[in-house]
Amino acid sequence: MLTMSERFAFTTQRHHAFASTGNAYDATQCDEAIHTGDTLIVLPENVVGVAMTWPFAVTQAHGHLHALSAPRGAETLADLARSLHVSPDDFEHAAEIARRFGFPLDPQIEALLPQPAV
Repeated sequence: MLTMSERFAFTTQRHHAFASTGNAYDATQCDEAIHTGDTLIVLPENVVGVAMTWPFAVTQAHGHLHALSAPRGAETLADLARSLHVSPDDFEHAAEIARRFGFPLDPQIEALLPQPAV
């Protein structure tokens, strides 16, 4: 039998949709409803990103969001997430949303992600 804590243990993922990556970037700077790690979705530009002080895209297209530089040496997804003050789950969730929309992922990020079940 599950305890009440176990029964209701889940992580919420917040999504914010925008008309442009410029709007998404600006909103992350001034909208208090957007928190670090939230998923940013910009359908017209085929971009999915992660909110933070410098919001970044997990997709090949990034528009006005930041594109991440290549991981260093043996850097893992956990290392990268820690350096950006987000969680690996934030990366994985944003990547899953991008895949569901059919948006190509940034190959540098894709190489760090667990492979989706076939």
